[in-house]
Amino acid sequence: MNLTVSPFAPDSFPALPDIAGIRAATASRGFYASRGLNRDDVFLFAFAPGTTCAGVFTRSATASADVLWCRDALASGGGHAAGLVVNSGNSNAFTGPKGKLKNEATLTAMVSALGASKSECFLGATGVIGEPLDDPNFVGSIVPEMEENLSKPDWLACAKAFMTTDTFPKGAGFMRSIGADEIAFAGIAKGSGMIAPNMATMLAYVFTDLSVTPALLDKALRQACDLSFNAITVDSDTSTSDSLMVFATGASAAAPLSSDQDPRFEPFVEALSDLCLDLALQIVKDGEGASKFITIQVEGAESDASAKRIAGDIANSPLVKTALAASDANWGRVVMAVGKSGEPIDQTQLSIWFGDVQVASAGARSEDYDEALATAAVTGSDIQIRVRVGSGSGTARAYTCDLTHAYIDINGAYRT
Repeated sequence: MNLTVSPFAPDSFPALPDIAGIRAATASRGFYASRGLNRDDVFLFAFAPGTTCAGVFTRSATASADVLWCRDALASGGGHAAGLVVNSGNSNAFTGPKGKLKNEATLTAMVSALGASKSECFLGATGVIGEPLDDPNFVGSIVPEMEENLSKPDWLACAKAFMTTDTFPKGAGFMRSIGADEIAFAGIAKGSGMIAPNMATMLAYVFTDLSVTPALLDKALRQACDLSFNAITVDSDTSTSDSLMVFATGASAAAPLSSDQDPRFEPFVEALSDLCLDLALQIVKDGEGASKFITIQVEGAESDASAKRIAGDIANSPLVKTALAASDANWGRVVMAVGKSGEPIDQTQLSIWFGDVQVASAGARSEDYDEALATAAVTGSDIQIRVRVGSGSGTARAYTCDLTHAYIDINGAYRT
């Protein structure tokens, strides 16, 4: 399958800061060899003693074996981490007993190579669903080789290793002042299709050198996720493997963060949110077949939660997305999507804007509606839609992309 690089792909991979207390390595296990591709498809991260972690995962009832393991490990291990192994090419989802055997073999290899307890080892996988590995040690057998090659993370290599239908590697990072200290943040993500806002909607791993207690890290991550990965959609489909995890090494000289009453907590959440939003928007901009990036702002809803549901229904509407792909200012489809949400609105107050062009006002087409101006507002590659529903003060924002025929081409050939 030949993939056309997204028009939103950056010119180069960003320069990410070093995170003290982290080493990494990548390797090829041959998941893509049958397709004639010689590429790395697995990575290992090793964390310094004392590293804490938190995670949020798919709400799918058919969650992968790796997701189920990570949930259990966080609960039993108290949020402490020693290692992370992630592979692409096979999601280890809906694989029955063989999926558990694959995990046991990989975890055994990690425990041996890292000298860690099992509950401190985490797993991730992405790729085809429902294809169990004949050799349960297929991934685990390469862990010792990766352990020997551990060094300062090559963020680009790691980001490439778990790409599937992604057309560019995704990374983000920065230094941020938290209190009196400069704290490092970095992250990598993958995702292009099977993206819907129902937790994390892909695989993403973010890292910091600040010391943060597991409970506080979990609280911060959930806040950051709600405004980023839970606000994006490409095709309304929630993956079996969605995972977002954060690892805090504590290698910074800064004092540990252990209370949400600490004045540094809100700046930490803001930094984590900025990092997650950057990665999430890269996923939308690499949506399968995407040619347009769309931001949807809903205001005047009964509550923020209501606004979020309305924005999500607009963002997930195939009719809205195909119209925008064709630069068709069919604002009636936005009206349809608002109505189907079932959320309380005042139809007599419903107003819609495409960019700065108001197309609907007070429950009807704007009196000064101009088709040419409306069309111009949806012709570019970056589209803004604003909807006011007149039933309260709730607001929300969603991010999506258009739906083109290339999406069919990519997914029709996904397994080949």
